[in-house]
Amino acid sequence: MHFFDPDGPLMTALSKLADIVICNAMFIVFSLPLFTIGASLTALLTCTQQLIEEEAKDDGLIFRTFWYAFRDNFKQATALWLVCLLGVGFLTAYWFVAQSLGGAYGRVYQITFYLLVLLFLFGFLYVFPLQARYENTVRNTLRNAWLLSVAALPITLGSVALLIAAFYFSFVMNPAAINVFAWLWAVCGFGLIAYLESFLFRRAFRKLSPELLKKGKSAQAEGAIFTDEEHREQDLMVQESSFSDPNWNRREDLFPEEKKPNMKRKNGRR
Repeated sequence: MHFFDPDGPLMTALSKLADIVICNAMFIVFSLPLFTIGASLTALLTCTQQLIEEEAKDDGLIFRTFWYAFRDNFKQATALWLVCLLGVGFLTAYWFVAQSLGGAYGRVYQITFYLLVLLFLFGFLYVFPLQARYENTVRNTLRNAWLLSVAALPITLGSVALLIAAFYFSFVMNPAAINVFAWLWAVCGFGLIAYLESFLFRRAFRKLSPELLKKGKSAQAEGAIFTDEEHREQDLMVQESSFSDPNWNRREDLFPEEKKPNMKRKNGRR
C-alpha cells in the first residue's frame, strides 16, 4: 500500500514526530543550565521552522541541525534571554508594588500590570523565532518582535491562545492527570508546541518576507508590509513608526538578513 511507502503520509508523519521528540529531548538537556534557555529555544525553533518547510530531510540528523543552531546563536540568544529575564524581574517587582497598594491606586496598578504582561508576552513570542530565522542585532530583533506582534495581531492572539490552551489542558483542567501531562511534556510537549507555533510564525513572517506567500505569475503579496520589487528581494522589518519618519521603510541599517539552513556545515565554523 502506498500509505506505508517510505515517502508516504504515515512514514512522513512518524519521521517528523521522531524529529520532534529528539528536538524536545535536546531542548530540555541544553536548557538545564537555565541561562542557556534562550539559545536552546532558538535551536528548537530553528529545527521546527525547517521541519515545516521540508528543509531538514537531507540526512535525517535533526540533532545536527539543533547543535549548529545552538552554537551559532549562543551569544546573541543568551543576550536576548537575559533581557527577557530583566523584563520578568521588572514585572515581578511591579506586581509586588501593585499588591502593596490599596484602594483605587492599587486597582489601577493591577490593571496596568496585566496590560504590561500582555505586551511583554506579545513581544516575547517573536523574539526567539526571529533570532532563529534572521540575522540582526539584539536591539533590532527586540524591536522587530514587538512591532511584528502588532503587525500580525490576529496571528499573535492565536499564538497566545495556543500557549494558554496547552497550559490549561495540561496543568489546570485535570489536576489528577498532572503527572501524565508532565511526562508528555518531557517526551514531546515543548517540541510539539514549538512545531505548531512555527506554522503561525511562518504566516507572521510573511510581513517580513513577501516571497513566503504563494505567488502566481503576477500575484501581489497580499497583506505584506512591502510589495514593491526593491523590497521583495530583501527580507526586512523596519522598526520605526511611519508617523515619525516618512522614510521609515527605506532604512538599510535595520534590515534583517534571513539565515540559510546550516545543516550541512562540516568544519564547525561559520
